[in-house]
Amino acid sequence: MSGNAEKPARKTYRHGNLRHALTEAGLELAREGGPDAVVLREATRRAGVVPNAAYRHFKDRAALLHAVSQAAMAKVAVAMEEELASVPPAGDPVARARARFRAVGTGYLRFAQEEPGLFRIAFHVPGDMTHAADETAAGAGGKTPFELLGSALDDLVGVGVLPEERRPGAEFLAWSAVHGLAVLLIDGPLRGLLPSQAYDAGQHVIDMVERGI
Repeated sequence: MSGNAEKPARKTYRHGNLRHALTEAGLELAREGGPDAVVLREATRRAGVVPNAAYRHFKDRAALLHAVSQAAMAKVAVAMEEELASVPPAGDPVARARARFRAVGTGYLRFAQEEPGLFRIAFHVPGDMTHAADETAAGAGGKTPFELLGSALDDLVGVGVLPEERRPGAEFLAWSAVHGLAVLLIDGPLRGLLPSQAYDAGQHVIDMVERGI
């Protein structure tokens, strides 16, 4: 065998990038089984390192869970951004603001149904509420899912659809309704709906939210 033969590509992490490799492994585990599936030992095995190596980057499983949760939350934001990108940039301002509001909810629900394991871990909160108030993971545009929803609501105020005095706290009403449907679709009695039925249910909920806020 020639001494010039190329070495096989390394399948494990590159030097200095173990934290990223472990987070990616955690995302794979969460995709397969949600928060309960994310464990340090399996993440290190998939990253190709000994278990103790993880502790240089994550002090315990809770720290890894938080990192994976934030990475999954960023993916939620990206799904919402992708839906927003489908809204035409020109046209009637009122129609556009309404379409952007719908896109935020539609992208959120689509992600929940396409990636239920990642959706579950994105909103995973430990029993002791550690990191419960954290939501720093943003999409490509630099906004978190909650900020994307807020921007869409601001647009509705700007075009006169949503009265300004009803704007405070509207995020929580809209989020609660759409998130509740998402959970029913992936973990509750609505998980047996056909995709077309689930989509229609989502659109009806978004209609209801827009009329009610």
